[in-house]
Amino acid sequence: MKNSYLLCAFLGMTAISNAQADVIGVKGNIDYWQYSTDLDHPQYNPSNAQLADDYGLSFSVSVEHPIPFLPNAKIKHVNLKAESDESFSGTQRNQVDLDYSDFILYYEILDNIVNADIGAGVKSLEGDLHHNYTSMQNISETLPMVYAQAGLKLPFTGLSANAEVSIAGLNDQRVTDAQAELKYNFIDSILVDVGAKAGYRILDIQLEKDSDAETKLKFKGPYIGVEAHF
Repeated sequence: MKNSYLLCAFLGMTAISNAQADVIGVKGNIDYWQYSTDLDHPQYNPSNAQLADDYGLSFSVSVEHPIPFLPNAKIKHVNLKAESDESFSGTQRNQVDLDYSDFILYYEILDNIVNADIGAGVKSLEGDLHHNYTSMQNISETLPMVYAQAGLKLPFTGLSANAEVSIAGLNDQRVTDAQAELKYNFIDSILVDVGAKAGYRILDIQLEKDSDAETKLKFKGPYIGVEAHF
């Protein structure tokens, strides 16, 4: 329910932008992310566990407009699943099932050969964590965040490099999400740009720091994807 309210508010702000803008740009990404997962529960022994490698499909949509002082909007989402190789009677020792979403409002401060964005928003984490066969932890967090992106185009080549980072925190919760990539545009026209890309992403989540329920999760690994800009 909390995610629904956030999404409605986010889309409402985007709709206001669309109603006033003369020219609207939409950018969409789909990434296949192959990641490894580290789990740390300091209150358990052993506290550290490395889960089997898994993958997730990451999606993002951005809406941009030319209206001064009105921010652009972006949504990112990925479902993260991982489990340990150890099992007993069909039950995995450790399991993670987490929906991770960003709702971002940002400004373009550069848009040329070098491009850069800065913004803010919220991160939403919803899911379950099973640890050591018997323990289950429900995760439901909405955290304020800051966001930054920077990129560089190589003229006449179709190649570009891009880096993106967001940091969220509230009370004893901390989340850092960072990625870097190279992209090649194989379609570059007035109406649409389409490119293939490859990169590396690290997502570091720390919950309930310095408490009996302290949990640390780290997802990291390479990804490939497709980006279209209309």
